[in-house]
Amino acid sequence: MTTALYLITPSRIDETFAARLAEALDGGEVAALQIRLKDHSRDEVRALAPALIEAAHARDVAVILNDDPELAAELGCDGVHIGQQDGTVKAARAIMGKDRTVGVTCHDSRHLAMVAGEAGADYVAFGAFYPTSTKDAPTQAEPGLLTWWTELFELPCVAIGGITVGNAAPLVEAGADFLAVSGGVWNHPDGPAAAVQAFNEVCR
Repeated sequence: MTTALYLITPSRIDETFAARLAEALDGGEVAALQIRLKDHSRDEVRALAPALIEAAHARDVAVILNDDPELAAELGCDGVHIGQQDGTVKAARAIMGKDRTVGVTCHDSRHLAMVAGEAGADYVAFGAFYPTSTKDAPTQAEPGLLTWWTELFELPCVAIGGITVGNAAPLVEAGADFLAVSGGVWNHPDGPAAAVQAFNEVCR
């Protein structure tokens, strides 16, 4: 597949979620899992994440922790995703090491993406492409941004924001390397495994 699925957890979960995650991951190909537990304290993330990491690694899915390089390194995650307010790529890289992934939110900004790439990010994330209830999206990105990026740069790009099975195709066609999806999987009427399978079809 030219585009791969980058699955993001709901912002709040409980101990039963690991089984739901395993079900989703067994539905088809998932390149990466971002643990994004915005509605939990750091200690709660520390307690909840290991079961998610185990489920992902058992299926050869890379695990990215949102916002917190130190905790990502402590938990043995494969990478960290930082926003524009979460420190620098250089600082995250110093904590994570050269062999783990550092991804950066770049909103709808070509400039921020180029800065992130020059600083040594492993991928840039653009969005939001569609309205999303998962977070307050400060920017609206257009699919043409993905095309511009992929035609000029080798660095992978991630499309994020309100992506569902029904609206993903234009982002795949525009050149997204990854589709970052949360609600589009967890809220799918046929369940998360069916959603992953359906996203795989769109990505092909």
